[in-house]
Amino acid sequence: MAGYEDRDGLIWMDGELVNWRDAKVHILTHAMHYASSVFEGERAYNGKIFKSRAHSERLIASAKALDMPMPYSVDDIEKAKSDTLKASGLTDAYVRAVVWRGSGEDMGVASAKNPVRMAVAVWGWGAYYGDAKMQGAKLDIAEFKRPSPETIPVHAKAAGLYMICTISKHKAEAKGCSDALFMDYRGYVAEATGANIFFVKDGEVHTPLPDCFLNGITRQTVIQMLRDKGITVHERHIMPEEMDGFEQCWLTGTAAEVTPVGEIGPYTFEVGQMTREIAEEYEALVRS
Repeated sequence: MAGYEDRDGLIWMDGELVNWRDAKVHILTHAMHYASSVFEGERAYNGKIFKSRAHSERLIASAKALDMPMPYSVDDIEKAKSDTLKASGLTDAYVRAVVWRGSGEDMGVASAKNPVRMAVAVWGWGAYYGDAKMQGAKLDIAEFKRPSPETIPVHAKAAGLYMICTISKHKAEAKGCSDALFMDYRGYVAEATGANIFFVKDGEVHTPLPDCFLNGITRQTVIQMLRDKGITVHERHIMPEEMDGFEQCWLTGTAAEVTPVGEIGPYTFEVGQMTREIAEEYEALVRS
């Protein structure tokens, strides 16, 4: 397969659809130098983007958190995504909306004089963790930790927050793992590099409180699904050693969907009935 920069298709940029290979930015784009960028990852099923409006609303909230005034409304973003999906000719696809500070008069840390730009790209993307949906993903434990809310806007889906994710995932893959699990700045279990995490014990579900990392849209969806089934869900701080007593584990995210976990460092989990059921029910929900 050709690289992402060399494909046929169309990408929405700043209000118009342009040829895929022509969707370019200048080398002095502020985002490239100072990480002034936010984004959304979304999936379309049967031609419809799941929870699309919630993603558009979060994109605007993330931009605001990074002091980037959005030139587009939620309705504008919804139309841009819809137009790009239709132009792609795909019905099941991954949708990436990105907002960034472009090149302009400022080329230092400050960027208020530079335009805020936006793009939407759509492509086919299968299972994020490959065959892990059947046998359970294997996770490393990351060296880095999720930072304090006093240091960075932790609830924005900001590109800069993913730097430690890339490093940690590379290290995990080098060890034969699919991903890495972060602890937070206090030592509590936090999340994987691109997905939230859930544990099962005695028929109840435990998931980290998202007070210093992104409260994922898939995470919120799955919590509601569990509660609708009458399953108790505890959103709380979880110490690493508690993983020794959990029976099942799974990850949630737009790309990950619902993916079982078989190992995290020295801890092992079964791909049990609750994990399989919630994965199947989520799959049915997004296609309903």
